Amino acid sequence: MHINQLSVAELATEQNSLQQQYNALKARNLALDLTRGKPCTEQEDLSNALDGILKGDYFTADGSDTRNYGGLDGLPEARALFSEVLGTRAGETLVGGNSSLTLMYSVVEFALSEGLAGAASAWGNNDTVKFLCPVPGYDRHFSICEHLGIEMVTVPMLDSGPDMDRVEELVQQDHAIKGLWCVPRFSNPTGCVYSDDTVERIARLGLIAGDQFLVMWDNAYAVHTLYDDAPKLASISDFCRKHGTMDNVIQFGSTSKITFAGAGVSYLATSERNLAALKAHLAFQTIGPDKVNQLRHVRFLADMKTLAGHMAAHAAHISPRFDCVLEALTRELSGRGMGEWTSPRGGYFISFNTLPGQARKVVQLAGAIGVKLTPAGATFPYGEDPEDSNIRLAPTYPSLEDVKAAIESFVVCVKLAAVEDRLQRKA
Repeated sequence: MHINQLSVAELATEQNSLQQQYNALKARNLALDLTRGKPCTEQEDLSNALDGILKGDYFTADGSDTRNYGGLDGLPEARALFSEVLGTRAGETLVGGNSSLTLMYSVVEFALSEGLAGAASAWGNNDTVKFLCPVPGYDRHFSICEHLGIEMVTVPMLDSGPDMDRVEELVQQDHAIKGLWCVPRFSNPTGCVYSDDTVERIARLGLIAGDQFLVMWDNAYAVHTLYDDAPKLASISDFCRKHGTMDNVIQFGSTSKITFAGAGVSYLATSERNLAALKAHLAFQTIGPDKVNQLRHVRFLADMKTLAGHMAAHAAHISPRFDCVLEALTRELSGRGMGEWTSPRGGYFISFNTLPGQARKVVQLAGAIGVKLTPAGATFPYGEDPEDSNIRLAPTYPSLEDVKAAIESFVVCVKLAAVEDRLQRKA
């Protein structure tokens, strides 16, 4: 029955039952963790063949020795492979070390301090620099902005991606806005895939906002499908070429959730102008990336067909975990009016919205019985969710048995918080 249809007596009876369930869970001394989207051990094992795959052959197709210095923009073979992942061109792609977050930070810091198109274009020339942040969104994007003193302006996430009417309105009104964060496929944490119309409107933002505006297109889950019916993502590069805005978009990705999370390969793609500027900037930081690791990945992943098979093996491990969470939420909460959630077809997260004002309480209740959740507010800039409702669930890392125990405990906490809230309101 919907919570709003329950009488005070019925609410009190349900509260008593839930409190007993909660106390029983507390007595179990649980130690469960749904905080971060890490690959499970079985997923990491899928890439163990990376070790020893070179068999002493460290040379690329053109005869270059990957053990030596040089190759600031990465191996040609790696640029070719990962440009396909991003849906762009090898000549527009740079392949780096193991972290796309490092590349994103370097780009923002460079645009802020030196400017992608020279000193006159540096965002730091302005008294205030702002970034648009779709919410709920990725906490590490927000951390970059906060650390560098960039003011964050939130825009709502819709099922089709960022609310583009609001985005376009804001960039027209406020010239201090210099960028937009995006996770376009299986967005973190909602799991939505941007619609074709949204992708094209984002590609056109440079025409509205000006030359200094930069879309940070973090396509972290480009190939991370869980189900065969997962929607595809339109190519933003194609739209940028159509509208002449290649300078306004930088795409990012990595193999962090494809091979070894801590020993992968990162990559970015953008216009030739931006790429030349970034290479000149990176030349002061490094003589070149880990090309041995890049060669290992090229030989291991080989081509898009091989990569697709590898990702299907990932999905076989983690889709049952998603199924477990979604089945429990549907069985226990559907039609109860106690919360809403997304049902993503790929990626690493499920976004759950409690009733307004209850996310922190649910996280606190769960923590007290040994179930760690992502802190309430983490999916919003400065950790402040104005509705105090969003919780990001990350079911990939724990065992299936632990996921089941964690989500069943989570559901009890959601119900208990909702029932207590309604009782207080009716008191």
